[in-house]
Amino acid sequence: MIFFNLWSVLQWYLRPFIKWFLRKTTNLCELQRICYGDKVGAQRTTNVENSLMLSRTRAVKEVVSFLDSIVSERRFVPANLRDVLDPSVNIIVRVKKINPKLHVPFLTSFRRCLEQIWCYKQLMNEVEDIRKTQFDSNNSEHEDKLMRLWSLLVPNEELEARVTKQWQDIGFQGDDPKTDFRGMGLLGLENLLFFAKEYPQASSHVLSHSKHPKYGYTFAIVGINLTSMAYYLLKDGSAKTYMFNAKHHLPDINLFHRFYCYLFYEFDKLWIESKPQNIMEFSMIFKRFENAIRTELADPASVFRINIEVDTI
Repeated sequence: MIFFNLWSVLQWYLRPFIKWFLRKTTNLCELQRICYGDKVGAQRTTNVENSLMLSRTRAVKEVVSFLDSIVSERRFVPANLRDVLDPSVNIIVRVKKINPKLHVPFLTSFRRCLEQIWCYKQLMNEVEDIRKTQFDSNNSEHEDKLMRLWSLLVPNEELEARVTKQWQDIGFQGDDPKTDFRGMGLLGLENLLFFAKEYPQASSHVLSHSKHPKYGYTFAIVGINLTSMAYYLLKDGSAKTYMFNAKHHLPDINLFHRFYCYLFYEFDKLWIESKPQNIMEFSMIFKRFENAIRTELADPASVFRINIEVDTI
């Protein structure tokens, strides 16, 4: 630990000299070397982010501060990206003495990295807002979403009442689901609803496993636990690998929901493969699953997709 701390301090002091040397020998600044040399996606974007955050150049710090302020005001949205990013890119190009006519590919790549970095920050704020919103049974919108969840998961059965033991059929603990949403707030419901709506085959597949006579588990409760896992992976930055490697999407709430769906489908697969003796093994298997996901996310080349498999358990 002491050696690591000493090396970190040494790197901090040596960094300007290393950057100066590489600039002189390559005629490229650090951001150019990253955008031209690193693989597109998580590797490139996280390295650009690290470079910006470690910069000691006043103008770069001001760009970072400006973009952070746009995020804190919840204004880093598609409609504003051009007005926000164009001046930011122009400042970096001027400060780093980059010829925009000679380095058009750099401009395109760098801009994409900025979009991903600050869309991720904006997403963290949005997810936090949803998580802090408690399910309110007097809110018609909340209630509609809950009813929609039931109709998607159990399309051929009507609810006998708003409060009923039927909710336990899809894995809630008691007769009223609202009590189970306390920890993750409305985020838990939003995740479950997205899974059921956008991935009907996968969610039906997973729900059928949760009803297995030997390996069954509480579908909704496990889903809310996975919301918690997805939330903390987003918060500590681990989910950047997933978000930045999504080629056709910028980090937003839908991409977060898709990340959750991937986690749910993969956890279900591990649970069935583990052949647990009973539900008491949940904590151990869940921890093993989280460790495996974190290991995968630590590889910037990882790409995550839901691949439906037919089984005969």
